[in-house]
Amino acid sequence: MARADRPAVTFQAPDGPPIAESARRAVEAVWRIESARIVGALARYTGDFGLAEDVAQEALAEALVTWSRDGAPASPVGWLLATARRRAIDAFRRRSALDERYAALAGQLADGEFSSGAAAAPERPDDLPWDPDRVDDDVLALMFTACHPVLSPEARVALTLRVVGGLSSEEIARAFLVPTPTVQARITRAKKTIAAAHVPFELPQPEERRERLGAVLSVLYVIFTEGSTATSGDHLLRPDLAYEAVRLARMLAALLSTEPEVHGQLALFELTAARFPARTGPDGEAVLLEDQDRRLWDRSAIRRGLAALGRASAVGRGLGPYGLQAAIAGCHATAPSVRETDWERIVLLYEALGRVAPSPVVELNRAVAVAMASGPQEALAMVDDLLASGRLSGSHLLPGVRGELLARLGRTAEARAELELAARLCRNARERSVLLRKAAALG
Repeated sequence: MARADRPAVTFQAPDGPPIAESARRAVEAVWRIESARIVGALARYTGDFGLAEDVAQEALAEALVTWSRDGAPASPVGWLLATARRRAIDAFRRRSALDERYAALAGQLADGEFSSGAAAAPERPDDLPWDPDRVDDDVLALMFTACHPVLSPEARVALTLRVVGGLSSEEIARAFLVPTPTVQARITRAKKTIAAAHVPFELPQPEERRERLGAVLSVLYVIFTEGSTATSGDHLLRPDLAYEAVRLARMLAALLSTEPEVHGQLALFELTAARFPARTGPDGEAVLLEDQDRRLWDRSAIRRGLAALGRASAVGRGLGPYGLQAAIAGCHATAPSVRETDWERIVLLYEALGRVAPSPVVELNRAVAVAMASGPQEALAMVDDLLASGRLSGSHLLPGVRGELLARLGRTAEARAELELAARLCRNARERSVLLRKAAALG
């Protein structure tokens, strides 16, 4: 049974001198880049997902002290893995489980080996940090385990960011504006649930993999969406969170190169993130699409996004929900202005999206596109149908769009009331200020 999730490493040795800055940076860099491979390899070695994450964290804490004293090792990842494996062996000893699994774990690891950060790993095939033929499988298995259907959506997000993304509990808590103990509790419950459900650490079979891929993609989508437009708080964007989702999506696309929706999601993330530099002003205020300086858009990200969209189309089977959203984002990314955007194509893409992934938000976005392509009157009828259905009750999105349409139709008093309602419902301070500014401009 995995131990309770403890706070992430604080980079201060307990009852000792401060950690050297160079050691702290080295540990942070190795962990952020290689955490998925490290935890994946340990999970395969131990057969225990929770234990793998625990001993990896213990190895990090030990590295902070040892590397500060002795310097970073020649093979940082190998050092962390060897240290974590010893910790796992100690855990099995404590469980009085000196059986074949302990013998396999111990391998040829000599007592005290890699005890000093200054010692380089011997050049032996047995001591590679992981099996080079299994690296991709380990990372992929880690993603599918962290996003297993037995977990709640909130737990999947927290666990994925922790074990695949390498984020600390504090970083995850800050990103989603929840207390750190809440995140730690979610991770602890997730690991206990995985253990209780006997979820194996393995790559699902191809047919099951495709069924469960949706859960993995949905977790990455939630992470990116929160980063690209925060649901609450004082910041419109949380770029660190969004860029972490982009990194994980790139990793997934490299591992599942024949899955079109994986490339479609990566394309969506790249094309959306390309507009980040123009979406906020100097003081962090939101800048609307029509007011954005498109010269600030990241052209490299746009090229990457269009290339990923091309791969999604080339794989075949047609574009799915993420690919269709990416195609819509591509229309915006390649248009010289709002007026010159191909709104008719966007309407068609939203109609297709509504058929493969129907939702009230898709319908609302289609209404916005219809307003741009054909005028506000037809769009208002669509929005009123949504209002009558009650499917977006409590959301600021519907009154916000309705207020815009009413303003374009000259129904000023009604428009102001809708925009003020949207502002009251909105939990993000930056979006709220935009809504209030629009309402005030109507007199």
